[in-house]
Amino acid sequence: MRYIYRKIIFYVVALWVAITVNFAIPRLMPGNPAETIFASHAQQLQSNPHALDAIKAALGLSNDPMLLQYWHYLVNLAHFDFGVSFSAFPTQVSTIILQSLPWTLFLVGIASVLAWVLGTGFGIVTAWRRGGVLDSTLPGITIFSHSLPSFWLGLILLYVLAFILRWFPTSHAYDVSLQPGFNLHFIGSVLYHAILPALTLIIVTVGGWLLGMRNVMINTLSEDYITMAQAKGLSDRRVMLGYAARNALLPQITGLAMSLGFLVGGQVLIETVFSYPGVGFVLNNAVGQEDYPLIQALLLIFVVCMLIANLAVDLLYARLDPRVRNT
Repeated sequence: MRYIYRKIIFYVVALWVAITVNFAIPRLMPGNPAETIFASHAQQLQSNPHALDAIKAALGLSNDPMLLQYWHYLVNLAHFDFGVSFSAFPTQVSTIILQSLPWTLFLVGIASVLAWVLGTGFGIVTAWRRGGVLDSTLPGITIFSHSLPSFWLGLILLYVLAFILRWFPTSHAYDVSLQPGFNLHFIGSVLYHAILPALTLIIVTVGGWLLGMRNVMINTLSEDYITMAQAKGLSDRRVMLGYAARNALLPQITGLAMSLGFLVGGQVLIETVFSYPGVGFVLNNAVGQEDYPLIQALLLIFVVCMLIANLAVDLLYARLDPRVRNT
């Protein structure tokens, strides 16, 4: 239990540091977003002498001491109040995130799990039949695909399969002529629009899972208990899955947990290439429009998800390997 308490305390402190840095950076940067908005609407607002103050109040800007601002910031975070978006004024930041987050969870979640299953499965087979046809071809192919820039591969697939062959749509998460709802027509449109971006993510990431599983599996196959299982006359399938693969899966499970921590962060380049309305696409637009509250909220959410993923991995290790608890 002491190990678990230490880890929880560590991640609580890390979260506090992340929150503090997230608060400080925008406030230490030069410039005033309220003045920028006022300047862009100067002709309409010149007749109102209190317009600038009203914009500052709406954006949550204040001349209070920094410590008081920090306290208000923490109170707002406790109520999940991230302020008002500069670029989509007067829309709340939380509203924008709630609209985009499900799309990222759906797209990147499905693609990550499929890539993990395919990579782990092929890694088991290539390691078990090392020196065979699959072991001679798949690692080289996946190393090549893993080295491809995701945005470049996405552009190629988009150009060939969407623009030239017209097999898939070019953008968005569903047909804009449809009314969102839980019906087969809408669900089919969502799945259809997700094929290309998901395929891009799978092609780029499956190689890492395959190579990782293959290398660990080969080391596991040299253990004495594998030789003993084969000497007992157990079937190759049982030895491969029940003994070798089962004991080689721990690093893969750890890697999957870490990748799911990145899941909420989305894939900024992929979502931008396919104009997929996830948090990565929203973050890219927010950076271009200097929407500080939205950037702050998204980055904080990404950090929190990574901390949760790391904590889950540490607790998983403590569960699967009792030796870790004594460290």
